[in-house]
Amino acid sequence: MIKKILLPDLGEGIDGAEVSEVTVSIGDEVSVDDTLLVLESDKASMEIPAENSGVIKEVLVSPGDNVNKGTPLMVLEVASKGQLDVEQALQPEQPEQPEQPEQPEQPKVEQSSQLEQLPALKTSKNIFASPGVRRLARELGINLQMLSGSGPKGRITKDDLNRYIKIQMAIGSGVAPTMKKEIDFSKWGDVEVQKLTKINKITGERLQGAWQEIPHVTQYDTADITELELFRKKLKKAAEKDNVKITFLPFLLRAASIVLEEMPRFNSSLDHKNENLILKKYFHIGVAIDTPNGLIVPSMKDVNNKTIFNLSKELMDISQRAREKKLKPNELTGSTFTVSSLGGIGGTAFSPIVNPPEVAILGVSKSEWRPVYYKETRSFEPRYIMPFCVSYDHRVIDGASAAAFTTRLSKVLSDLESFKD
Repeated sequence: MIKKILLPDLGEGIDGAEVSEVTVSIGDEVSVDDTLLVLESDKASMEIPAENSGVIKEVLVSPGDNVNKGTPLMVLEVASKGQLDVEQALQPEQPEQPEQPEQPEQPKVEQSSQLEQLPALKTSKNIFASPGVRRLARELGINLQMLSGSGPKGRITKDDLNRYIKIQMAIGSGVAPTMKKEIDFSKWGDVEVQKLTKINKITGERLQGAWQEIPHVTQYDTADITELELFRKKLKKAAEKDNVKITFLPFLLRAASIVLEEMPRFNSSLDHKNENLILKKYFHIGVAIDTPNGLIVPSMKDVNNKTIFNLSKELMDISQRAREKKLKPNELTGSTFTVSSLGGIGGTAFSPIVNPPEVAILGVSKSEWRPVYYKETRSFEPRYIMPFCVSYDHRVIDGASAAAFTTRLSKVLSDLESFKD
């Protein structure tokens, strides 16, 4: 039987991806779960495995191609029964609808001198764009003849479309995008040009968007984790026989899930119209992980139902695969709250940026021993103190609620009963 392999749904929030590597060729024999190709999205790289064993008959994509859900990737000859017949599997794609007639010319709008000049019109024969880009352009009423493609052979990409939209929005609002002046830094000394990874660029764009769109406020606090640190060291020693490393992060995840359950507004999202608040009954906490390719935030599912040992084991696995770019699409989506811990690196405080569509994020800095004065005994005692903060969306959470959240989290971290399974 002949089966056409289509790109599956990559997960919530991932509209498409770019083919970074094709690992098979025509004539290769593949088995179930063998990697067929590697995609790079705005969140991470991911491998697309084979769902059936067989022989590769056609390879329909190449490195650099942008693909979306349902895009044909390859044609596979499989031996199993019940697959699509040859005619159905190899039937040609439906021809794309012709471009809609161009609308009457709009009144000219005076552009700022800082605004990039739009390219001259191209003929339809010179337009190269994926079906997904063409479809989106039709839905938005954008004439692709107005765009210059930055992809291979002048292909118009989704980034080109988004850039054009931003320019038009700036023109409509009367605010032109700021164009940076190119600077030759080498005239003052030696320099090295290091290209940003795709994850670096997309993360930067999303963080900038989040900072501009969300009214951020950060609430700071501390927690006395003296007893908890002693308890962690006991668990760490016991877990060494199973080669499981017990860090402080699983305790933060557990504590956060407890407080989130008590204060559901922190475990919510605004709907697409910003008119309703969606309170989530599940607790999937994102964990910021620093990798050689940039910051990755995989989602730890159902944290409230897992033990410290299980959370530690899962963290070890997911952190390793994040650094090796082997995370699955569903592991990068669905988080309801995020924890960003710099405690293992240093620093006394920082203000993390909320990761939309979430409404709050926990930031943890390095713990240290401090003298704490006790009024009852009129004496100082050394205590292990952890500084932390919560940045939140002020449209959803007010200052009093944020202070209550950090106060409660501090108490949970000081109570060992919260972590005894």
